[in-house]
Amino acid sequence: MQDHIEHYRVDLCAPDVDVKLASALTERGIALLDGISDAGSLLHLVRRFAVVVPHHHSAADGVTTLVDRGVTARSGLHGFTARALSPHTDGAGLDDPPAVLLMTCRQPATSGGECLLVDAAALHDDLARNDPDAVRALSAPRCALFGGAAGHLGSVFTTTPDGQVQVRLRMDDLARFAPAAARWLPTLRAAIDRNTITIRLRRGQGYVLHNHRWLHGRRAFAGQRLMYRVHAEPVAHLEIPSGFGVLSRPASPSSAA
Repeated sequence: MQDHIEHYRVDLCAPDVDVKLASALTERGIALLDGISDAGSLLHLVRRFAVVVPHHHSAADGVTTLVDRGVTARSGLHGFTARALSPHTDGAGLDDPPAVLLMTCRQPATSGGECLLVDAAALHDDLARNDPDAVRALSAPRCALFGGAAGHLGSVFTTTPDGQVQVRLRMDDLARFAPAAARWLPTLRAAIDRNTITIRLRRGQGYVLHNHRWLHGRRAFAGQRLMYRVHAEPVAHLEIPSGFGVLSRPASPSSAA
C-alpha cells in the first residue's frame, strides 16, 4: 500500500468533492489532500461533507493548531511537542470518538515529522492470519482502559451490530490493558510496524481519514512544524460506514488445534 497511497489524492476543485470524499472514506477510509495551507480553507472543506466537532484543545471554530510549544509534555499533550507519536486513534478515551479527522500542513518541519498511517483493516487481517489469539484477546470486552480512570473501558477491536469492526487505540501512559491483552502488545506493535505507511507532507498537503479505521502518528521532528487539525462527523445522507469489513477472521481455537 505504500506504493499506492499517492493514488488516494482527491481533487478538491471538483464540484462534487463532498461525494468524492465520501466515496474515498467508504472504500478505503482515507484521502490525501492538496492546496489547504490555512485554517479557513480546512474548515471550508470540512463543512462540505461533515459537521465540526470541537476539541478541548481547539479554538472556538474547532481547529486545533499543533505545534511544538517548547514545554515538558504531560499526559495527553505529546501532540504539542516535537516528540514522536506512535500510531493511535483520536479520542480513544471518549465513549464516542469523532468519526473523521482532517490534518493539513501549514509549515513542514526542518527535519523529521513524517506522518505515520496504518489501515486497521490491513492490521486486523495481518493479525487474524498470523496471530489469531492476539485478535481474540484485543477484541475481548473490557480488555483496555483508554484515557485514565475517567476514560473508556472497551477493546482495541470492536464489532458493531452491523458487522463492521472499529479500532480504538493509544499506547501511552493513558492506556491500561488487562493481562490477557497486555501480553499481545509486542505482537500488536510489530504488526503496526509492518503495516505503517510513511508520508512527508509539504505546505498545503494533508489528509482526511476515518478515525474508526485508521491509526495516525508522526516521527519526532526539528524546526517549527505547524499543523492544523479538525475533528468532524460526516453528514448522515452520505452514509459513510463507521468501521471496516473483516477480510480474515481468526480461526477458532478448536479449528486451529
